[in-house]
Amino acid sequence: MAEHHALSATREAYDAAARTYAQLFRDTLRDSPLDRAILGVFAEAVRASGNGQVADLGCGPGHITAHLAELGLTASGVDASPAMIELAQQAYRELRFEVGSMAALDIADGVLGGVLSRWSIIHTPPQELPVILTEFHRVLAPGGHLLIGFSASDGPSHPTQVFDHAVAPAYRWSPDHLAAMLRTFGLAEVARMVREPQPTDRRQFQEVQLLARKA
Repeated sequence: MAEHHALSATREAYDAAARTYAQLFRDTLRDSPLDRAILGVFAEAVRASGNGQVADLGCGPGHITAHLAELGLTASGVDASPAMIELAQQAYRELRFEVGSMAALDIADGVLGGVLSRWSIIHTPPQELPVILTEFHRVLAPGGHLLIGFSASDGPSHPTQVFDHAVAPAYRWSPDHLAAMLRTFGLAEVARMVREPQPTDRRQFQEVQLLARKA
């Protein structure tokens, strides 16, 4: 099936690139005050719900999961790449990391106060995204929050667009289109942060992070 081929290809690509990826991105929050700010807002919203359990889905080498733990959350990480999970386990031995698929999470219904998905949906073919959004809704408790990050398409007339990601085929999304999809899965947008590209950025895409709440 196409979804299995896409997941397998992405997993193999990230396994091969895992050590380089970790070296390039492990310290990115240090120079990203906007990212730290939206993660702080997410953490505060989760804590306010009374349930501090959070899953970082597509956690890579675990640096964002560790940051969530520093913000007072009970954070764990899931990634499709065994090599990424091995690096995360080595770096952050006090946290729990597991190999898994966002399309079939080994997490019970309604147990999480928060789900973080930072650029982890970008390799999902658009026709397969509803399966993942269903899982996000399933594992969140009522009142739980989702923070989802992605690169924006060129405008509302482009719901999705393919782009030349360095590791595996990837997709950009119209923020309004994705927010509407979230609503159909019971996840209402609370806020969004849009980062404009800098002149030195290789790709001149907006970066978007949507915060949504499960009713």
